This record gives sequence, C-alpha cells and structure tokens, in this order.
Amino acid sequence: MKTESYIRILAGTLVLISISLGHLVSSWWLLLAAFVGVNLVQSVFTGFCPAEIILHKLGLATAPCSVRSEKKP
Repeated sequence: MKTESYIRILAGTLVLISISLGHLVSSWWLLLAAFVGVNLVQSVFTGFCPAEIILHKLGLATAPCSVRSEKKP
C-alpha cells in the first residue's frame, strides 16, 4: 500500500473517532477533527507531514515527505 493510502486511512479514522467522541462524550473532541484537517491542508503547502514521519518510523511508509523521489520533466 502507498504511504498516501496509510495517511488517508489514519486521517479518516481519527476524524470518525473525533466525531463519535464529540457526539457521545464532549464537543471538545471535535478539535481533534479540526487539527487533522488543518494538518492535511498545511502538509500540502509545506510538504511537512508528521503522520508520514511517524508511519515511516513504524516501518509502514517507504520514505518521509522530504525524501520522496519524483520524476522531474
């Protein structure tokens, strides 16, 4: 599986958990969903993705954001 797929699974799971806890426990849990969303947006612009670094350390990701190999035209 690609690293992006792991990131999407992690982000989606955290958002669903946050919404569930926000409904069942406290609305403060919705801040977790907001944090995940902000982190996804900032990673697009900066290339810094903490979740990808963590997945890399766990052995699930192939390379962190800054070491990606992309073909340049």
